Amino acid sequence: MSGPVKIVTEAAQTFSFSRRATMLGVMQAGVGVLLASRMAWIAVAENERYELLSESNRVDLTLLPPRRGWIVDRAGIPIANNRTDFRIDLIPERLENTEATLGKLSQLLALDTEALDRIRRDLKDARGFTPVPVAENLDWERYASVVVRQPELAGVAPTQGYARNYPSGAAVAHLVGYVGGATADQYKETKDPLFLTPGFKLGKDGLEKTLESTLRGVPGAKRVEVTARGRPVRDLETRRDVPGKTVRLTIDVGLQEYAARRLGNESGAVVVIDTLDGSILTIASMPAYDPNSFSDGISQVEWGLMSSDDHLPLTNKALQGLYPPGSTFKPATALAALRAGVDPERTVYCNGGYQLGNRFFRCLGRHGSVNLHRAIARSCNTYFYTMGREVGMDAVAAAARELGLGAEYPLPFPSQRYGTIPDPAWKLRKYDQKWTQSDTLNASIGQGYILTSPLQLAVQTSRIASGRRLMPRILADAPIVAPMLDVAPERMALIRSGMDEVVNGAGTAGRSRLQLDGIRMGGKTGTAQVRRIAGGARGGLNVPWKYRDHGLFIGFAPVDQPRYAVSVVIEHGMSGSGAAAPVARDVLTYLFDRQRALDTLAILEAGWGGDIRTRMAAKADAYRAARENPLPDTDAEPGGANE
Repeated sequence: MSGPVKIVTEAAQTFSFSRRATMLGVMQAGVGVLLASRMAWIAVAENERYELLSESNRVDLTLLPPRRGWIVDRAGIPIANNRTDFRIDLIPERLENTEATLGKLSQLLALDTEALDRIRRDLKDARGFTPVPVAENLDWERYASVVVRQPELAGVAPTQGYARNYPSGAAVAHLVGYVGGATADQYKETKDPLFLTPGFKLGKDGLEKTLESTLRGVPGAKRVEVTARGRPVRDLETRRDVPGKTVRLTIDVGLQEYAARRLGNESGAVVVIDTLDGSILTIASMPAYDPNSFSDGISQVEWGLMSSDDHLPLTNKALQGLYPPGSTFKPATALAALRAGVDPERTVYCNGGYQLGNRFFRCLGRHGSVNLHRAIARSCNTYFYTMGREVGMDAVAAAARELGLGAEYPLPFPSQRYGTIPDPAWKLRKYDQKWTQSDTLNASIGQGYILTSPLQLAVQTSRIASGRRLMPRILADAPIVAPMLDVAPERMALIRSGMDEVVNGAGTAGRSRLQLDGIRMGGKTGTAQVRRIAGGARGGLNVPWKYRDHGLFIGFAPVDQPRYAVSVVIEHGMSGSGAAAPVARDVLTYLFDRQRALDTLAILEAGWGGDIRTRMAAKADAYRAARENPLPDTDAEPGGANE
C-alpha cells in the first residue's frame, strides 16, 4: 500500500526560491564586502609597502662602500688613510664575448694567469648586473687605457672609489693590521648586503679589526632607473657615504718607522713607553708584511715567501712572542729581596756559581763579594740565586706581577699572549708536581718556566723607572692609570742605580751608553737560553740560527728623571749586550737627537742592502727566481746513484 502523496504548492515553491535567493545574495554581498575591504586595505593601509615594491621594480639601489676613518699618530700624522682607488669591474649581463674581453684586459692591465682564473670563477658564480672585480688600486695610466677603449669593451665598468693606504708600509703592519674583502662566512653570519659590494673592505687584523665599528662609516647609495630585465636606463640620485671616525693613537709614527728600520734583518721587537702616562710610543715587530699588498690581495708567490720564512713575518712578536726574560728579570728578584727586608749592602760571595745539593748552578763569572748594586750591574747569577732561595718563589712572583709581568692589559688588539709567572701553586695545577728549590733558582734569573712578551718587559721597565703602576695605553683618549707601586720609592731608586751602572759604569752594556751630553740611559741586558747546549757552544756562529740564545735589553732614560722606557728582544741574537742594547741605544737617541740617530741608521742600512722596502723587494725577487729556476739536485751524480 503506497503512502500519502506530498503535494508541493506554488506558494511553497515561491518561498523556497526566495530563501535561496536571499542566502545567495547575502553570500555575494559578503564576498563583495571582503573584496572591497581588501582593496581598501591594499590601497590605503599598505599603500606605502606596494609603492616601495613598485619602485624597486623600476629603480635599482646600489650601495657605495664608505670611506674608512683615518688612524693617526699622537701628532695627527696619518698611519692609515685613504687614497683614490681606480678599479675595473665586469658586468656579466653586458658581456658579449667574455674571453675576448678578458684577453684585451689582460693586455691592458698586465693580468697574470692566477688573476684571470679568479675572474672566470667569479663570473660563473655572478648573476645579472652584479659587478665582478677585475683589478683594483690601478695607477692612472692603466685605468685610463681601459677608459679610452670602453666603447669596444662591452661589459667593462671602470670605477673610481677609495682604497686603504698605509704610508709607512711594513713598519706599521703588526700595529694596525690590514683590511680585506668579506668572506662568505661573514656574509652568511650578518646578511649585510654591503659585504657583497665590490670595493668594500673590512678590518682583518690589528687595530683595523678591533676598531672596525668605529672606522667603517656608513655606506652611500646610488639609485638607477632600470628596465624590467634590470638594464640601466638613467641615474636618478646618489647619496654620499658618511666616513668613519678618525682614531688617534699614542704612537709616534716617526719613532715607529725608525725602530722597525733599526731592527734591520733581525727577527725581533721594540717597545717604547712614555713613563709619564703609560702611552705606547712605538710597538714595532719585524720582519713584517706590507699591509698595502695584503689589503689588495697577495699572490700565491708572496704567501709562499712569508709562510716559509723562519723569521715569521706574520707574527706580531711584541704581543704574541713569548721569551724567557733571562737577566732582564733580575730587577724583579731584587725588588722581592728589598720588600722582604734584605739589606741592599749585604754581600754575597760569588765563586762562579751556587751549590744546591749535588748540582752546581753556574754564574756568568767569578764576581767575588757583591751587594745588590754590583749584582745588578754585573748580572751576578750567584747573588740572585741566593736571594731567590732566601725569600722564596711566592715573593719573587708577587714582585714580578707588581711590575706588570704575566698581566693582561686593556689594549684594543685582537690577540695578546700573557706569558707565565710561575709559583708553587701554578706548577701543582699545571703539572701536578711540587715546586723545587731548583725551580726557584732558575726562575730567580729569568729562566725555567718564566715567559714574558716584549710589551710586558717594557711595562716592567716603565714601572721601575716611574715608581708607578703604569697601565699601557695606545688610544689617545684612553684613561691614564698610574697609581703608586706598593714599593717604597727609595727601594726602587736602588734598582735604578744598579741599572745605571749596567750602562754607564763597569756593567754589561757599557758599549751602548748614549753619546749625548748630560743624558744617561740605565738598563739591563739579558741572554735567554733557547735549548740546552754546552756552554762553550751556545754563543757560537756554528750553532744553527734557531738554536741560538735570544738577546734582550730593557732600559730607561734619562736616568735622573726617567721619561722613556724601552724593551728590545732580538730572537736568536746570542747576547743582550751585543744584539739588543745597541738597538735600544739608537732608538732612545732618536727621541733626544733625531738627526744623529738617522745618520747612524743610514750607515747601517747601506750595509744591509737598503731600507725595508728595498730589502723586501729583493727578497721577493730572489724567492720568485728560485721557484722559477730551481737548482739541480747536487746530491746525485748524473746518471749514477747517490753515494
